[in-house]
Amino acid sequence: MLVSYNWLKDYLGEDLPSVDEVVELLTFHAFEIEGTEKVGGDTQIEVNVLPDRASSCLSHRGIALELAVLLNKPLVVDQLKDETELPVLDDFKIEIEDKADCSRFMLALMEGVKVGPSPKWLKERLETLGQRSINNIVDATNYVMFGLGQPMHVYDSDTFSKKDDKWNFVIRRAKAGEIVKLLPEKTGAEDREVDLKGTELLVVNGESDQAVALAGIKGGTYAGLHEGTTNIILEAANFNSTLTRKTARALGILTDASKRFENEVSSTLPPYAMRTIVELITEIASGELKGVSDQYPMVQAESVVTVHPDRVNKVLGLSLEESFMKDVLFRLGAEISESESGWLVTAPKERVDLTIEENYIDEIGRIYGLSNIVSITPENLPLAEINANHYYSEKIRKILGELGFSEVMTSSFRKKDQIHLQNALASDKEYLRSSIIPAIEEALALNIQNVDILGLRDVRMFEIGTVFTKDDKGKAREHVVLTIGARVKKTGYSAKDDVIVNEAIKALIEAGLEIGVGAKQGICETNLDKLISALPEPTKYEPNVPLSDITYKPFSVYPAIVRDIAMWVPENTDIDSIGRILKDGAGELCERITLFDEFAKDGRISYAFRLVFQSYEKTLTDDEVEPYMAAVYRAVEKAGFDTR
Repeated sequence: MLVSYNWLKDYLGEDLPSVDEVVELLTFHAFEIEGTEKVGGDTQIEVNVLPDRASSCLSHRGIALELAVLLNKPLVVDQLKDETELPVLDDFKIEIEDKADCSRFMLALMEGVKVGPSPKWLKERLETLGQRSINNIVDATNYVMFGLGQPMHVYDSDTFSKKDDKWNFVIRRAKAGEIVKLLPEKTGAEDREVDLKGTELLVVNGESDQAVALAGIKGGTYAGLHEGTTNIILEAANFNSTLTRKTARALGILTDASKRFENEVSSTLPPYAMRTIVELITEIASGELKGVSDQYPMVQAESVVTVHPDRVNKVLGLSLEESFMKDVLFRLGAEISESESGWLVTAPKERVDLTIEENYIDEIGRIYGLSNIVSITPENLPLAEINANHYYSEKIRKILGELGFSEVMTSSFRKKDQIHLQNALASDKEYLRSSIIPAIEEALALNIQNVDILGLRDVRMFEIGTVFTKDDKGKAREHVVLTIGARVKKTGYSAKDDVIVNEAIKALIEAGLEIGVGAKQGICETNLDKLISALPEPTKYEPNVPLSDITYKPFSVYPAIVRDIAMWVPENTDIDSIGRILKDGAGELCERITLFDEFAKDGRISYAFRLVFQSYEKTLTDDEVEPYMAAVYRAVEKAGFDTR
């Protein structure tokens, strides 16, 4: 979520700490910060709000409240502090077909508004969030959504037809084949018509049964605002989170509104949002509120949880004072009462995520500072049993690793195979694999192309993984297999592939692992579950020898250029000195030098080296590499070696 630093000041006052201090506070107690950027006279802060906090923190008030808790200071402005008292209007008829789909639907009528450009301060606030100003009314709805987290929509009441002198709003599921015309995704884009399947939720004009909005996701073009609009209907509702998420993803329409509804925004917000937007529109577009109508069939229940101070300390491994815990809960906006079993804690209305004791323990821990909790190394406990599968799998890994094989983990899903998934992740992953061989074949074919940059003469891989098959009765079965593969040539299978794999099989057999298969087309696969079940039960694990220090670095995404050079050198020539001569001549673009051939003849030795050139910034050309190779040849000849 993009956050305006100046907007946070509205909630916390001018003494809000600097941007860097705000970033540090949020990073160490609440959210990861993706970055900051100056936008005009403001600073944009990109906050990574995770789903567990998205219900209340996809808003500036939510982020400001987090800072207020951490800074132990109250909000200067808080739209949720005082209860709302808005006049009731009898000009609306609201019919909610299923309260599970829509727990609340609130409307307000304002008359005498003037649609026009937004004031400068409002444009700047939206621009800081990467939003384009449309007009003062639409901008006001966006301002309330980004401020309080409550999505809103607005209609031109004069073009919204009535029935029995009332505006009729129906919230119902779509009919199969029904069409809704939606507002464009961006300013300047065309309207969008969406064919519906019948599972979606709609806001409908009850007079004409015409869909006017895709509930919770996108408003429709019906009764849209124009420059001459003077009377408007404002909508603030609460729609089912799961239904919103499924519909948005099925239609591929992900909006700021759907993102908030699918994270279960509190249904207590609409009156506060309505009061805020009425005040804002009155200020920037004139107009007068005539009244509101509020259908609230599924009232949000108060969340009361018993919190035990001793359990808080036990779970966190701390010895916090009860007064500190209470202070944190008060700062969060919770109410506390004493009971015989512990503290009865009532969550603030917008915190629908505080439903169990662990939620409060987590809150106390992060406000205290997880970085303040000292790690404790657990005591060594004797193993109750030795896991044969783990023991023998590790033994196989060690043997194959020493033979130059790399362990890979390929996808368990295939485009075609025996067992079809009911809910596939993607169209090319609809089946469970019955063998790992196809995946290893693909991996070998891909990786053999990079053998030069890897400094290898061949590619060797293995995988220990689960496969899924059907038995004679069609019932799904699964077991673990070991698959070993090798590839020597970039052009495909070679008989040498079988030699490498069979040598690996031989090494496993000599270690007591009777692999009952041989290499075929450079690959073998065996039922590891069956193999291990026939082996003796291990009595203890082998000592774990730590690896030497390894340094990792990112690899270049650009293709490499390969050049070979062969030369005659005297028999007593130090091979390392030849490598240094080549490296000095090849320059910084030379990523690797590999000796790939040597033989002796007539008192001399012939060495052949492969030089790999690669850039981290671009794709190299032959013309860029040739000067370096010319330098290599000059260095070799200067050293007195005869190139071939």
